Amino acid sequence: MDLDMRKLRYFAALAEHRHFGRAAEQLYIAQPVLSRQIKALEQELGCTLLLRTTRSVELTAAGKQLYEEAQQILPSVAAAVRRVHDVDQGIQRLAIAFSPGLHVSEAIRAFTSRHADVEIDVIPSRWWEQDRPLRDGRAQVGYMRRQFDESGLRIIPIGHDPRVACMPVTHPLASRPELTSADLDGERMLDVPNRRTSSLEEKFELIASGHGIALIPLSVARSYSRPDLIHLPVTDAPAIETCLAVSVDRRERLLRDFLEIATVTLRDA
Repeated sequence: MDLDMRKLRYFAALAEHRHFGRAAEQLYIAQPVLSRQIKALEQELGCTLLLRTTRSVELTAAGKQLYEEAQQILPSVAAAVRRVHDVDQGIQRLAIAFSPGLHVSEAIRAFTSRHADVEIDVIPSRWWEQDRPLRDGRAQVGYMRRQFDESGLRIIPIGHDPRVACMPVTHPLASRPELTSADLDGERMLDVPNRRTSSLEEKFELIASGHGIALIPLSVARSYSRPDLIHLPVTDAPAIETCLAVSVDRRERLLRDFLEIATVTLRDA
């Protein structure tokens, strides 16, 4: 059976919004059209993807699995189409993924000074699946923090990112100049696997509202500074290693040049 990419894109939008009206608005189609396409997809797959009520849309187990698959398939297909167009138009392109808080701009400037004709894309990666853009083809190289799935990847160590405790400015520990891990015993921690938030913004909102403390990389703390939060050094918390990552089977000259330039530039930074 061939999977219709348009129907899959429609389903992914609906799974994201859990609302036919909002999904149809995002897709610029009429709501009845979206409903018909989703029903057709269910018929083609031979399984129920949604539980519909008058007020909400929930995913079945099959629907959740399809949504997870769609989040990998759709970006991969889009990246493949873009690469085909680039080849047809003679465009050289380098796509660089980066983890929250890590800044790759200095390396890009150094690379662009030598390769001004190369188009650069930057792709933010979610903190719990940093390697996803490399896996689905959206990026050729990533600037990331360990740990992540390193299978099939070549890793170039860059440096270390200290961890700090992020807490509300009103917290009893907030007046300390620094902390140890023992100081955090008994505190509610918003870190994997205790509670995985969908974004850093969500995590910081939870912290600011008194729902816990999180150990975060110093670079993230600097990039997402806000007046109602404070970040304190944790002297015995191990730092997180930063690195460049690239698929082991990628050997393009352009990519090699970027890795050489980025390794020196980012280590110096």
